Amino acid sequence: MADRYILVVDDNEINRGILAEIFKEKYNILEAGNGIEAIKMMEENEGKLAAILLDIVMPEMDGYAVLEAMTEKDNLNETIPVLMITADTSTEAERNSYQKGAADVIHKPFDPVIVDRRVSRTIELYDHKNNLEIQVDDQTRVLKKQYLYLKKQEEKLQSSNEKVIDTIATIVEFRSMESGYHLKRIKGFVRILALTAMNNYPDLGLTPHIIDVMTQASAMHDIGKIAVPDSILLKPGRLTSEEFEVMKSHTTRGCEIIERLKDIQEKEYYEMCLDICRHHHERWDGGGYPDGLRGKENSIAAQLTAISDVYDALVSDRVYKSAYPLDKAFEMIKDGECGVFSPEVLACFEFARPDMEALVNQTKAEEAAENGGYSPYEN
Repeated sequence: MADRYILVVDDNEINRGILAEIFKEKYNILEAGNGIEAIKMMEENEGKLAAILLDIVMPEMDGYAVLEAMTEKDNLNETIPVLMITADTSTEAERNSYQKGAADVIHKPFDPVIVDRRVSRTIELYDHKNNLEIQVDDQTRVLKKQYLYLKKQEEKLQSSNEKVIDTIATIVEFRSMESGYHLKRIKGFVRILALTAMNNYPDLGLTPHIIDVMTQASAMHDIGKIAVPDSILLKPGRLTSEEFEVMKSHTTRGCEIIERLKDIQEKEYYEMCLDICRHHHERWDGGGYPDGLRGKENSIAAQLTAISDVYDALVSDRVYKSAYPLDKAFEMIKDGECGVFSPEVLACFEFARPDMEALVNQTKAEEAAENGGYSPYEN
């Protein structure tokens, strides 16, 4: 302990000498005759002090003022134990000392055995507390590093999930002869609608994270069209009843494909993809397919993807029709010409209309620039 110090602060030289004698074998002793000297010595020996023995009654700056100064200076009395020295044995004196941050009180005249024991015990307690705080700080730093590492791994996994989904979904676009902007619009519409729903209908339980997963998973809604023959998928005219049944099967066939991707997808993404793929053609009144879900039996993710898919089909050129003007597409959905949607979904659709139309116009402009000024989506 030769590198540690006890600071004895007392205006009485005899008292300082008695206390110094008690601890000289264990600690280096520093002495101050008043509070001002004590503060200066604390600053000069920061990090070396094991304890401070502080007289209450002193000229220039008393012991209580020193305690207050220590509190103002980074709560020094929380890391360095201060034991007050006083001849006052009243309860009030002890109470004031403890209230101002003292660790203990030593009464005059000094009993060397009692003083040694109380000071030593207090130093041990503070050393133990300080060591625990250091350990906690060290553990916190380790945990923070681990958290950052896991966060990066999570981001990599999420990126991998997104690449898998986008790559597979793009294959369907190529085969359906749809532009690469179809997926961009679907994902954009779903995000816009989901954020609107989160802000206006908190009972739906949407969060930013769920919206991120939902947005990405919506790209897989038509993956089952891979299994639909070209003669049906690309037919320019109206489908027969038999052909329409085959087309409807893209919801269930898509789920079969997603099931095969189960081992390479994060569980949350896998389940959301599965739900959206199977149920994005269900309708609020139960008139959809393949399960005839009614009302809230269908998830909000599938409902938002459903209205996004219908809206994009209306505002886009397809092999069987030309794009409708944006105003017309909006009215067709609001009037129920394209299936029945929930009141909440329709309210979100109406509220989000400007943002959705802006996305349509943006993608049209981007595609026109990509095609040298020609856009197949010209209204």
